[in-house]
Amino acid sequence: MEPESLKVLRLHEHPQYLRPCCELINDEWPRSETARMISLQASCNHLPTSLILINDKEYLLGHCKLTAIPSIPESCFIETVVIKKSMRGRKLGSHLMKQVEKYCKNVLQLKMLHLSTKGQENFYAKLGYEICAPISIYGTHFGNNGSTPVSNNIQNGVSLNSNPTGNQLHPSLPPPPPPMPKLNSLVPNYSIKSTKTFMFKYL
Repeated sequence: MEPESLKVLRLHEHPQYLRPCCELINDEWPRSETARMISLQASCNHLPTSLILINDKEYLLGHCKLTAIPSIPESCFIETVVIKKSMRGRKLGSHLMKQVEKYCKNVLQLKMLHLSTKGQENFYAKLGYEICAPISIYGTHFGNNGSTPVSNNIQNGVSLNSNPTGNQLHPSLPPPPPPMPKLNSLVPNYSIKSTKTFMFKYL
């Protein structure tokens, strides 16, 4: 399929694709239709944004969702990347990802992208993505063990264990080191159970 016959559109500007998109995604990851529609209807010009891939016959081929990462404002999280099952094996996934990257760089003015995957690491690696430390779209960075590349903005975290009251009582003394937190306070339970690989790419 020639790239010239393909278009990437913002879903909220073409609401006629809402239900077909819902069916496309639920065919891959079953979920309540109501919940899925609410998620898709949240698409907007900023973030979150759902982008869809169509051909010259206006047939829906794929979908990708972009979500903000509060702790990394120069990036966004790519999720729910799916190509219609009957159309796979035609490099449509690669085309969609490349167009998504252009959109993020030129329209959203982002400098990098993050995603997570389970079983598609080679696909994303061929597109230039590298393994990185887990990140959260809810504003919490899970940390880095030093063996995976992360951006400086990720590494420069702010301690949540500071004690301003103690500093006022003893202004001449440095604040005591925070106690070692329990593992559960560092990493949410869902991240411990996750078997997904997190990856990122500079644009």
